[in-house]
Amino acid sequence: MNKSELLNDLLATPTAPALAGRQADPDKDFTRQIEVTGDAAEVTVRGPEGTDPESTAADVLRAHQLDPAEWEITGFRSSEWTMANGEPGVSARFSFGRRKADAVAERPDLDELLRAFDTYTPSRAVTEAGGEWTYVVALGDMQFGKLDGDGPEGTLRRAMKCIDKAANLLPEYRKRFRIGHVHIAWLGDHVEGFQSQGGANVWRTPLTLTEQIRLTRRVMAHGVMEFAPQVDRLTVAAVPGNHGEAVRPGGKGVTRYDDSHDTDALVAVGEALAIAGEEYTHVEVYVPDTDELTVVVDCSGTVVAHAHGHQWRAGRHFEWWRGQAFNKASAMHTADLLLAGHLHHEFIDTDGPRTFVQVPAMESESTWWRHRTGTVGAPGLMVMVTRDGQVPVKEVVR
Repeated sequence: MNKSELLNDLLATPTAPALAGRQADPDKDFTRQIEVTGDAAEVTVRGPEGTDPESTAADVLRAHQLDPAEWEITGFRSSEWTMANGEPGVSARFSFGRRKADAVAERPDLDELLRAFDTYTPSRAVTEAGGEWTYVVALGDMQFGKLDGDGPEGTLRRAMKCIDKAANLLPEYRKRFRIGHVHIAWLGDHVEGFQSQGGANVWRTPLTLTEQIRLTRRVMAHGVMEFAPQVDRLTVAAVPGNHGEAVRPGGKGVTRYDDSHDTDALVAVGEALAIAGEEYTHVEVYVPDTDELTVVVDCSGTVVAHAHGHQWRAGRHFEWWRGQAFNKASAMHTADLLLAGHLHHEFIDTDGPRTFVQVPAMESESTWWRHRTGTVGAPGLMVMVTRDGQVPVKEVVR
């Protein structure tokens, strides 16, 4: 093996195999503009009458990898105008200021957190081999390191508990469906990271980046160990989130879109499984291909697509999906089920035979959002049963 072959072999990632194949026009009168200078931002939105300027402005921040939770409105100006088609339109300009960071909380004891794994005894049900259906376990937005709500310890224990509950539900669903395949979907933002807000969240992130990644790896491994003894086939996929970005030069650029701690944590787990012996040879690990943000996996004839959800504006998931599917070279062209996270709450939508499932966050709350709205989180994961494009079961596990 020459040096080039060795390097390529070491850098290879477990991308999913290609699957065989089987939009609304944008409104030209709708425009968005953003200008960011240090801790200040100006957002201008123009659109048809009935447009919600404030939510649209927040979407503009997200589209430029700025978390609205880290910004507050400091000024507002609105006016009416006439679009090219003669219809009335709305124009609004928002001034934002970056929120001041609160004092850092006491740093949690990582050794104490990791002891939760050492003292854990899994409760594994007896497996019935074979079956035509797939049991999907989908979770995201653990954001390890963030001090909001019950912090890293609460998120860790909740993630383990929810995975255990999902495993205990598998025998119950086997009473109705012949399930031979389990698929675990990790939907991004598993670390809080320090890139998403250009480092502005550092004071509210008491765990180091390596500690956040270590917890993510351990939870991913826990999921594999819980389900592997119960099935003939276990697939595990992960996609990048905005918080998991490895590098963001100058606060704006990216290296490659697949350069993510969210996915590399699963790659590391996959490497450990490869040397663990025959007990895990039926486990398949998948992450997106080079410079990609999505991955698709065949689950009993259902093409399951995975995306974090920061690629589209809130409520526009089907518009984004249609655009991706219009490109026949895209794996999204064949997708039956799209799984996503990012917006931290459960949401299910259908369009003909296609199903969109947005999972709740695993973290307990965003303190900024609670201060603004009074709403706390409803954390958990979701389980589904699927075959041939059908998804007759969708359940939240808390």
